[in-house]
Amino acid sequence: MAKIFTDDNFQAEVLDQEGLVLVDLWAPWCGPCVMLTPIIEEISQEMEGKVIVGKLNVDENQATSQKFNVVSIPTVLLLKNGEVIETFVGVRPKDEYLAAIEANQ
Repeated sequence: MAKIFTDDNFQAEVLDQEGLVLVDLWAPWCGPCVMLTPIIEEISQEMEGKVIVGKLNVDENQATSQKFNVVSIPTVLLLKNGEVIETFVGVRPKDEYLAAIEANQ
């Protein structure tokens, strides 16, 4: 199951982590965000132990979404050792996320 990231835990759970972290920035009112949720959950299960996967509600955690200049959701960030290395805007096929994870391990 994907973790829940917040403004309060983002530094420790995402930025301070070694290795890969996939962050889905979303909101419950966003139709495409809701469509992306099952894909994010599948990646979380399939890639357990290889990448940390979590979701951040942009409505409830505006400081973090502003820090990363999120203007459109869903936005998915792939970070490695606390640095953003890939940004995906909109819903993408699961294979695109998996390919980015594999290429950056």
